[in-house]
Parts: sequence; C-alpha cells; structure tokens
Amino acid sequence: MSKPIDVCLVDDQTLVRHGIRSLLELSDAIRVVAEAADGSEAVEVIPRVKPDVVLLDMRMPGMSGLDVLNALGQRGELPPTIILTTFDDDQLVLAGLRAGARGYLLKDVSLDQLVDAVKTVAEGGSLVSPVVTQRLLAGLGRMHNEFTSLDRPDPLTERETEILRLMAGGYSNKEIAGSLGVAEGTVKNHVSNILSKLGVRDRTRAVLKAFELGVV
Repeated sequence: MSKPIDVCLVDDQTLVRHGIRSLLELSDAIRVVAEAADGSEAVEVIPRVKPDVVLLDMRMPGMSGLDVLNALGQRGELPPTIILTTFDDDQLVLAGLRAGARGYLLKDVSLDQLVDAVKTVAEGGSLVSPVVTQRLLAGLGRMHNEFTSLDRPDPLTERETEILRLMAGGYSNKEIAGSLGVAEGTVKNHVSNILSKLGVRDRTRAVLKAFELGVV
C-alpha cells in the first residue's frame, strides 16, 4: 500500500477544522499530521512538519491565509496548498492563487471531492478549473497585471494547447500522459514549454493565463 498523503489543516474555526479532519480520516489515503488555529501557528508548524498538502483558510484574525502563503512562499517553504473558501471570497481566492496556492475548495465540500482534491494537488495538479465561478473569471480581467506574465505570449502548438486544457482540468502530468498515450517525461517537457511561452512560473498561473486568453 502506498504511503498516505500527509495533510496540515489551517483554520481558526475549531468546528470547521474538526469537521474536515473527520472527513479526511474516513480515507485510508490521507493522514492529518498537523493542525493550526491561526496564521502565526501555521508558519511555525508547516515548515517543521513538512506536509504533502496544506488546507488553508483565508479569513483568519491576525495573520491571514494570504499572509501565510506570502510568508512561506518567500522562504521557499510553501507545500502544495488548497485554499478553503466560501462563495463570497473571489478576490481573496485570486490573491491566494497569485501567492502560490494550487487551487481552492468550498468549505461545504463532500468527502469524495475533498479526497480527490488532496490527491490531485499532491500529485502536482491544480484545482483552478473544476470549481471556477463566473465571478472568479470576471475577476481575472481585474488581476491582469497583478501577476508576472507576458502580455503577448508565444503561440502554443496544438499539443501544448491540449495539455494546457488538461492542466486546467486539474490533471497531473502522469494522468495527462496516460490520457494522451505518451511518456510522463514528454508531458513534463511540454509543460515547461507552456510555462516558458506564457511567461509564468508555475502551472496554476499558466491555467489562470489560459483563462485570461480564452484558451480554455
């Protein structure tokens, strides 16, 4: 049996934290290794525990989830992170994605959705597309110049566009390789080319750029 995915939960609401923990503990594939009740605790616990995935609330008193993303990102200690949010947090979600989060989930998520999301992010995928709302897409226009990318990226090949669409669906390199019948290394090369052509530094920003350009 493969090693469980180690998860750290960060939320100032004890009930929410316990509820999500209870859900995750129903899955043999996931192990909750740490919890943090605020941002300050999170920036201490996460580098020490080194979880595979962080589930992070954005709205916390004192040090917010966004502060946590920025602090850990600047130190190079940010694990793959999923933002936990509610329907009215579009701008915070965008800010979180810009700060390095791999995607977001609504707090009333089901067990299957939660486990799938953790697995996807742990395997290198992103969660931008499956739960993108119209308001979030509208917000992309407002954030156009707020994260580093090329205004006029080099055109993508047909295969690169196909892979970018799969990336937007949250698929990992391994899953994309299986879907296209090619080697995982080939997909990694294509992803590197996509990032280079779009002028972005990670796959989440590539997906955001793709939405902005209307590619997906």
